[in-house]
Amino acid sequence: MASAGNDRLKVIHIAGVLYNLQDKLLYYPEEPAHSRIYVELPQGLSYENIFTHTSDGVQINMVLIKQPQGRFGTAPTMVFFHGNAGNIGHRMMNAHCLYLYSGFNILLVEYRGYGKSQGSPSEEGLYLDALAAMKYIFQREDIDHSKIVVFGRSLGGAVAIYVSTHPHYSRKIFAVILENTFTSLPQVAKALFHLGFLQRLPNWSFKNQYPSVIRIRQLQLPTLFLSGQSDNLVPPAMMNELYDKSGSILKRLVKFQGASHNETWQSNGYYDAINNFMMEVYKSKVVRSSADTRLELGDGQGDHVEGEVKVI
Repeated sequence: MASAGNDRLKVIHIAGVLYNLQDKLLYYPEEPAHSRIYVELPQGLSYENIFTHTSDGVQINMVLIKQPQGRFGTAPTMVFFHGNAGNIGHRMMNAHCLYLYSGFNILLVEYRGYGKSQGSPSEEGLYLDALAAMKYIFQREDIDHSKIVVFGRSLGGAVAIYVSTHPHYSRKIFAVILENTFTSLPQVAKALFHLGFLQRLPNWSFKNQYPSVIRIRQLQLPTLFLSGQSDNLVPPAMMNELYDKSGSILKRLVKFQGASHNETWQSNGYYDAINNFMMEVYKSKVVRSSADTRLELGDGQGDHVEGEVKVI
């Protein structure tokens, strides 16, 4: 009995230590080196380097890559939430391809404590950063507010799910794209680290939660899931679970064979998958409009949940 009691005390002690270390174990704003000093900006493209403030007064950096003047005001605008390491400059090549091949304006959002943004990262802080980015984009009068697409990769997927289910934006967003993201932070931590004591920790003991698997049931917007099947950080099964539990009335899951966690965007067929999905959403809105129904997909009234899984 004494041994069992000691074991419980050890687990509680370790849980307390881990709780205080979790931010350092999750957020890597200085990896690779100098990521807080140098942030690459777009080359050969029209862009704005933007600084805005969140509701709690933190100044964050964003970069808006703009389609040429004749298309900027009518093109879809992607709000891009990246993963847990580096800065927005490390996603510039991916953004350039989205600009060229998919015709997006792209707002790259830098989390607090990353790149040129002030503050320190935290779960609640990243949510406030996302809301500040959405507020900014919807306040601009030169952007088509009916074509706002929210994109999230890895940790950014959890942020994207949060903002896409937020009461203020859940009916204003055109579509959501999620790439290699997890069901929740406790679940992915337990999947990554096969440590006995970690498996025994209750989920509530984790400082960072990012409970996407719960929130995604409320996500009724058209959603594209992009899943690298050789992802060694986020188990692809988690993308399957998010897809299955999504409340979206139009959802697609595209699996890329051999694609890793950070390189799925380099896979053959990646941009075709995005373009085909966008065209499908456009068409679905036109059909619903012509039938004299609501333009917003996701009102939940008599809608048919439509899903499709594709392997590339």
